[in-house]
Amino acid sequence: MPVLPPELTHRQASATLQQLLAALAAVPGEEACVDARALRVFDSSALAVLLECRRAALAAGRRFAVQGLPPALTGMAGLYGVQDLIQEPG
Repeated sequence: MPVLPPELTHRQASATLQQLLAALAAVPGEEACVDARALRVFDSSALAVLLECRRAALAAGRRFAVQGLPPALTGMAGLYGVQDLIQEPG
C-alpha cells in the first residue's frame, strides 16, 4: 500500500502525486488504498493529491480509499465538501 509522507504541502504535491500514481498502478486488486498515518504537516494540496489519486483509480475501474486520515485533514475535507470522496476502506 502506498504511504503518504510526513509532510504534504504545495511544495511536495507534484512529486508525491507522481510517486503515488506509479505505486497505485503497481498494486493489484480492485481497491486502491493509500496509507495516510504518517502524515503530520499538510495543507489543502494534500486533498488535491488524494482526489487526483481517486480520479485515477476510478478511471482504472478501481475503488479508492485512504487509511489513517488525520482528523484535521478529515475536517478540512468536510469544509471543502469532499469528505465522502476520501474515506476509510470498508
